[in-house]
Amino acid sequence: MTQHWFRLHIQRIDATKNMARYYTMSIEPDLFGGASLVRHWGRIGTRGKERVDLFKDERQAIGHFLFLARQKRARGYKPLPRS
Repeated sequence: MTQHWFRLHIQRIDATKNMARYYTMSIEPDLFGGASLVRHWGRIGTRGKERVDLFKDERQAIGHFLFLARQKRARGYKPLPRS
């Protein structure tokens, strides 16, 4: 397994809807030579929820990572502003 670093932290804030959400994804190796896609999401300031999806190889995990990133961007999530 090659070591690619895939990590994304995005958020969606809309004061008119009282919405402040975050979504974080990363691809990490698992113990069996595959890859796992780890996701965290919830309201900003809370612990939120977590989900781990297991894949046979890194290529499948990257494909799903990119699919979810496109989906979240279409829903209005954006990267954190640089400070």
